[in-house]
Amino acid sequence: MDTLIHPENTWVLMSVMMVAVAVSIYLEQRYIWASRLTGPVIALVIALVLVNVGIIPSAAPVYNDIVWGYFVPLAIPLLLLQTNIRRIWNETGQLLAIFLIGSIGTIAGAVIGCALLQSSIEGLPKVTAMMTGSYIGGVVNFTELADLFKANGTLVSSAIVADNLNMAIYFLILIGIAGNAFIRRFYEHPLIDEVERQGVSEEGQTLAAKYWGRKEISLRDLAMCIAYAVIVVTVSKLIGDTFATLVPADGGMLSKMCSTFLGSQYVWITLLSVLFTSIFEKQANAMNGAQEIGTFFIYMFFFNIGVPASITEIVTNAPLLFVFCFIMVVVNMLFCLIGGKMLNFPLEDIIIASNANIGGPTTAAGMAIAQGWTRLVGPAMLVGTFGYAIGTYIGIIVGSMVGA
Repeated sequence: MDTLIHPENTWVLMSVMMVAVAVSIYLEQRYIWASRLTGPVIALVIALVLVNVGIIPSAAPVYNDIVWGYFVPLAIPLLLLQTNIRRIWNETGQLLAIFLIGSIGTIAGAVIGCALLQSSIEGLPKVTAMMTGSYIGGVVNFTELADLFKANGTLVSSAIVADNLNMAIYFLILIGIAGNAFIRRFYEHPLIDEVERQGVSEEGQTLAAKYWGRKEISLRDLAMCIAYAVIVVTVSKLIGDTFATLVPADGGMLSKMCSTFLGSQYVWITLLSVLFTSIFEKQANAMNGAQEIGTFFIYMFFFNIGVPASITEIVTNAPLLFVFCFIMVVVNMLFCLIGGKMLNFPLEDIIIASNANIGGPTTAAGMAIAQGWTRLVGPAMLVGTFGYAIGTYIGIIVGSMVGA
């Protein structure tokens, strides 16, 4: 579809994205309803609207090359400066347990959806394999499985479009669960309570406005933060590329799993960041401005999430694929909610674990940040990245089961 702004018009698209992020931050800090919805979700909705009314394109170099290529990796070390490794060690085990339960839910949802819709969607077993890998790992697993099962381009494109709109709705549902008083009655929710106790200040400020009040930040702080983030990402990419070369991906399942896990830059970004924070805690705490810069990047990331979701393309090309993806998401959430309740896990952990399944480490960390659950950022990154290592193999097994 032709759009008002051409995909190659990077500066205009950057301007639109920056304005959308600025509006989202303003609304979040000005109005209670927007604060509850959260700025990142507002940014996502703005992007969704702009794409579907034909103002901005659903794909452009600025989205992949700049936002995914630079802003997202740089955001992680900046935001993890507040992460204590002892908390990660204590809390990741619990989050990993729910993540694995959710992975079983993803598999169940894939099999159920395929059984219900296989006769209506040509090539659905291939999509089942791809989406199983994606909803346990991420886009890397989706791409690998699409190539492995030789899915045609139209099928892959339709699945991507269906997935992106599904993801946008899914994030809104998770936000709704976190704020639903009825659901909260059945779970502990200490982090939600902690955030809400801060509530609205006496001056009528929203939680976001109160939290993001003016702080003392110097030019040296900005220089140290940016230099630190760039160095961490650079070193992490070098380590990941080295392991991807040294560890053969074709030496069997265990070897490929190790290659995928150790070759991921996000594994090393997270590890190096939490090690720096734990070893140099005083220096990390003195790096003012890191949260502000990192969160600003996260807002742009959420805008990016809403961009590929073309409602027109869904309606014309992939309505049943959207239904299929939605079935997978619903079953995953049910497994997480029921399993988490049986194990007496907090609601926040359940939501973030499900997000780490469906959306991957960056979306899970982004939601934890947006909701104020900062102690879950590190664990979300770790369990989400673990999904990258196992997603392809589970996708292969499920695809083989359903006849892909």
